Amino acid sequence: MTFAIKAKVTDLLAETFAFSAQKTMYGGKRVAKGDVIFVFASENEGGAGLIASGIVTSSKSIPEKRGIPRQTPRVSITIKRSALAKHPFGRNELKRFCDWNDGRPETELNFKFYRQATNKLAGISDEAAAFLHGFF
Repeated sequence: MTFAIKAKVTDLLAETFAFSAQKTMYGGKRVAKGDVIFVFASENEGGAGLIASGIVTSSKSIPEKRGIPRQTPRVSITIKRSALAKHPFGRNELKRFCDWNDGRPETELNFKFYRQATNKLAGISDEAAAFLHGFF
């Protein structure tokens, strides 16, 4: 499975990205060492959308806290960057893809990452992954 993460990124050119206790949705909790991942710098935190692709070098599930019902699974991951995006791609480019049933990879990405403003790690389809590879 291929994954994407939308999170606060402080160093856009880093060789390695580390993200701690990230929310997971849409199968994101299954991320594992060796998986391909696309990194989106969260526009909510001053980022510019898609910035890099890489390989997950470590993944650790965060245990749930006792006494709190309905917790979103969280993971901490480290990513070794393999490429920098050559073209901008983020919220502005995805806004118009809002027919949730049209089957387009752009719509999948808009639904998973921008329908809700929260940062998250999510599994993406092979079609969405192939689409994102076109930005590198």
